[in-house]
Amino acid sequence: MVATGPSPAPPLGTASPVPDEIATFALAELSRDPGWRRPVIVERELLILTTRGHGDAELDFHLLPCRPGTLLRVRPGQVLRCAGPQFDATVVSWEPESLRSFDVDADTPVTWRQLAGEDEDAVISEVSQLAVDCQRHPDSRTARALLRHQLAVLLLRLALASADRPTPRPEDETFHRFCREVEHGYPQTRRVEDYALGLRCSVRTLTRACLAVTGRSAKQIIDERVALQASRLLAATDQPIAEIGRQLGFSEPTNFGRFFTREVGVSPGAFRAARLHPPAGRVVRPRPPAEPTGANGGRFHPGTLGEPANGGYSGRPGSPAGPARGTGRA
Repeated sequence: MVATGPSPAPPLGTASPVPDEIATFALAELSRDPGWRRPVIVERELLILTTRGHGDAELDFHLLPCRPGTLLRVRPGQVLRCAGPQFDATVVSWEPESLRSFDVDADTPVTWRQLAGEDEDAVISEVSQLAVDCQRHPDSRTARALLRHQLAVLLLRLALASADRPTPRPEDETFHRFCREVEHGYPQTRRVEDYALGLRCSVRTLTRACLAVTGRSAKQIIDERVALQASRLLAATDQPIAEIGRQLGFSEPTNFGRFFTREVGVSPGAFRAARLHPPAGRVVRPRPPAEPTGANGGRFHPGTLGEPANGGYSGRPGSPAGPARGTGRA
């Protein structure tokens, strides 16, 4: 049984108070639809630890196998669906401000990891204690401090388990800075020149860094980020397609349609229909952007050692927001 925080999360789609700063709850509480027939847009930082059963979690249109000991790291802005679900999991949820006073790099834990051995025992213990303390202690300054420290310990433990990553290359810093700028600027501009100007470097330098880290050009990184955001909104909301295009900087629906079809391979309408009724064994998905830290859902597939196959590039963070308000958000 999974413990809940001091104030149990209300059903999604209903008015709700400000959520607990740190909370634990069952995976099923992330979606107001028990069958998860459509994805939800996650609006808080999440760690999801599978405790029983086997199945797939679909995170930003990638299927990730889950069984006891599987840990998922989900960022604000990503879309998540656990059809069925056929497995149980404990969710740890928090606001970024919870770790403000701690020397913790919240981006360190990888997107998907199959825990084993001592790492699995330690993480299960930390998550279980968090759940127990969320339930036992009333909301108070002392209780909040306890939960913050426990969350920091959990993330530090996961960081140590990921400490064998390759040494960063000189191009990585330029790439990181570029991705941060893209995250803020993609709805306004898709021109590499604008980002180069803001970063005070040349277009050639940006492109060289992107090619070195991802094998894709700077222009491809920008376009893929836009296509991913469009895919998220098409899959998890009922917003009109033209409105989604306008949000992403397309003045004409036809321009947005051509862009999306070029990037994803199907029209926006066909993509939305496929996500509502996905054919068995096939997932229609965009080509995701790559980013070493954050959560835009970059290219990741479970590797044999529990790491994303591309060395840990798992996307940029979206914009954190409040609790779900009936738009397919969690």
